[in-house]
Amino acid sequence: MEKNTKTYYPYGLIGNCVSSALVSSEGSVDWMCMPYFDSPSLFARLLDSDKGGSFRIEGIDVVRTSQEYVRLTPILKTRIETRDGILDIYDFMPRFMSDRGQYYCPAEIHRSVRVISGRPKVRIVIDVRPNYGSSGCRIEDHGDCYKYLSDQGEYHSYFLYTDAEDPKAVIEGRTIELRKSMYLVLSYHQKVRPFTADRAYIEFERTKSYWLGWGDRSKLPARYREETLRSLLTLKLLMYQRTGAVIAAPTTSLPEIHGRDRNWDYRYCWIRDASMIVELFARLGHMGSSSRYMRFILDRMLLKNDGISVMYGIHGEKVLTEKTLDLAGYGGSRPVRVGNDAYRQKQNDLYGELLDAIYTYFACQQGTDFHFDQELWTAVRSLVNWSKAVWETPDNGIWEYRGQQQHHVFSKLMSWVAMDRGGRIAQSIGKQAYADECFRTAERIRADILEKGWHPEVEAFTMFYGSTHADAAVLLMLHYGFLPKDDPRIIKTVDYCYRQLVRGGYAMRYTSEDDFGKPENAFLICTYWMINALYLTGRRKEAREMFDHVRRCVNHLGLMSEGAEPETGRQTGNFPQGYSHMAFIQTALLLETDYEWEALVPKQPLTDS
Repeated sequence: MEKNTKTYYPYGLIGNCVSSALVSSEGSVDWMCMPYFDSPSLFARLLDSDKGGSFRIEGIDVVRTSQEYVRLTPILKTRIETRDGILDIYDFMPRFMSDRGQYYCPAEIHRSVRVISGRPKVRIVIDVRPNYGSSGCRIEDHGDCYKYLSDQGEYHSYFLYTDAEDPKAVIEGRTIELRKSMYLVLSYHQKVRPFTADRAYIEFERTKSYWLGWGDRSKLPARYREETLRSLLTLKLLMYQRTGAVIAAPTTSLPEIHGRDRNWDYRYCWIRDASMIVELFARLGHMGSSSRYMRFILDRMLLKNDGISVMYGIHGEKVLTEKTLDLAGYGGSRPVRVGNDAYRQKQNDLYGELLDAIYTYFACQQGTDFHFDQELWTAVRSLVNWSKAVWETPDNGIWEYRGQQQHHVFSKLMSWVAMDRGGRIAQSIGKQAYADECFRTAERIRADILEKGWHPEVEAFTMFYGSTHADAAVLLMLHYGFLPKDDPRIIKTVDYCYRQLVRGGYAMRYTSEDDFGKPENAFLICTYWMINALYLTGRRKEAREMFDHVRRCVNHLGLMSEGAEPETGRQTGNFPQGYSHMAFIQTALLLETDYEWEALVPKQPLTDS
């Protein structure tokens, strides 16, 4: 798929559920954090071409380059054709089950350079810039490897292993004539055992085999199978193996609006985003990933008074102090931020998303030997209690307004979901009195939304009580089953949101001014929500046309960012974005099967497990 790299992020994502990297279409690692997703970068050319650092394999006298994933895997192949010959670069991070029955996913990147024909010439530039480019490195020759040590600031070191014929030519960035294939491995940790070409090949094949097997276990639609699998693989790469946390995206400060200041760090676990994603994984047959996330949540709620936070660091950190870095920014978009002050916010909707995920997780376990244990039941009751305590109060909302809090309709909707799903869980394990109490509160919230969330002048559910502003999030009333799809209020709300929010075939989150001015770009997840809403309310031709349009908003590898410029389709925001890939899968399933997504979970009481 040929793409204009000025419109699309020309990068592929590789990773192993511990760390990740972005590799350009020309074979340069321009963004990488080690040893973890949220560690300081050692390569940040993505955000500053002068001092960010990169790991480049540059062909000499290049005729053309091309890039693709190894089929059904997240292993990336970049082909460089030169006048003297052709080479392929296979980039990946090892991930497979070790002989001890544990996942092997070290903090390291493998770059396998394979000569296809001739004797191509290359120059390898390993410009390690630790601590987000704020320090350089000195290099030590350790005989079997080279050690890169940060020369100031926070201490980090990295180890380069290679079987290049002239390793010093690699280290010094001199031109090399490739007469045979070679490997380059950059690791955060020093190897305990000797590393050889055979070992590099074995780890490549075992990683490839792991991903092929993982994809084969996925319950995917037939019509959009390869696109859906690519999205599912991308989502998997955002799941942190050690704790079960799910990050929103592997990057920071890729701008929502190019050249402006809507630049945020997304390398953290938002409870809302992650809950929606693991709900999807449960539906598609990956209960292991869902279970790890449930464990992550339970570990945050060890005591009954341990309230759930809006977001966490991947190791469970609650304080994610936001600060700016001295980097030029992507395309000059400053500031570059790390940390995220959204952790301070009040977002009442998160209890609903989490309880919906727990309910789906529970429902998908029916017929297995899964046991709904007392710890999970305590978590359910705590979430219900917290939601019950705050649902009548204003909050910052799903879109994280940093200014005045409001009575957001979506937050009220998710409070209804919290009570409804909490009641269904209680009912399924024989706690009928508790279920009845939840359902009574759910009906109070429903009545409140119907009375105050509906604006009679615009004839739609709007952003917050008394507001006339359209909000794409209210379209999820259909997804969560708040009102039936033929309810006139739903149909009118969809119509109103379509008129107010759709630009150039994409949907905005909202169009009202916020803390940073007036939004300019569409959000892909909102576009998929709009497609779903159109489809479910009978506007199926429009839905399919819109879906075909937004499907083109991917890069040359099928990866999606957070948003897009409506006029050009140019990708904006952090990349690749988990929310976007999740929503694509949901919409693909809906359009292929004519099946209401929310109906995949039974409405009748579940049997006790």
